Amino acid sequence: MVISLILLGLIPSFAWLVFFLKEDVHPEPKKMIAKVFMAGALMTIFAAVIQFLLQKIFISFSSSFFVFAVIEEFFKFLTVYLVVRKSRFFDEPIDAMIYMITAALGFAMVENIAVALNASNIQEAIGAMTLRFVGATLLHALTSGIVGYYWAKGLIVKSVGHWSLSLVIVKGLIIASLLHMIFNYLILISKEQILIYPTIFLIIIALFVFWDFERIKTAKQTQN
Repeated sequence: MVISLILLGLIPSFAWLVFFLKEDVHPEPKKMIAKVFMAGALMTIFAAVIQFLLQKIFISFSSSFFVFAVIEEFFKFLTVYLVVRKSRFFDEPIDAMIYMITAALGFAMVENIAVALNASNIQEAIGAMTLRFVGATLLHALTSGIVGYYWAKGLIVKSVGHWSLSLVIVKGLIIASLLHMIFNYLILISKEQILIYPTIFLIIIALFVFWDFERIKTAKQTQN
């Protein structure tokens, strides 16, 4: 049963990974995608440790929601930055979005496996993974996609210096963290009710992310 639960935990991330990789006009090497994906999975442990150490410091829900969201978004970005920044396969602005989403899905995979293993039976695990497929897993991909967009946007502007590029990325991290926090809050207040508001919220974010993909592609073509 443990193996079945682990496999269930893998499905949401791999399904979204296949979906988002189709946005890359010039696909990245599979080994590089696997490397970033597994690095994102490994980084989940570090983020969880930091959150555990800080959980007693923040008393109010609002402060803890935002800080924990910042931690997750920062560690996902750090993963990609450390793995791909000097790679010869990081040769197009859109790669920033692709690699950020890939790392985020690796990050979400570990969370999904943990949730699946805590389920009391297969049926409960399937229900949890279904919700996480259209919820937390997609959220991780979308918010990291936004960070990747700002990173790509900074790379396209040739005149942007290192310091300015850093500020652009920080802007993306702040926006992603705020969206992450709002989603978590919507989930909290929804409780056992139909998750209509979190779902609508993710749909809106998804529309912007796909628009961001198109803007980066168009901007690159214009430069060429």
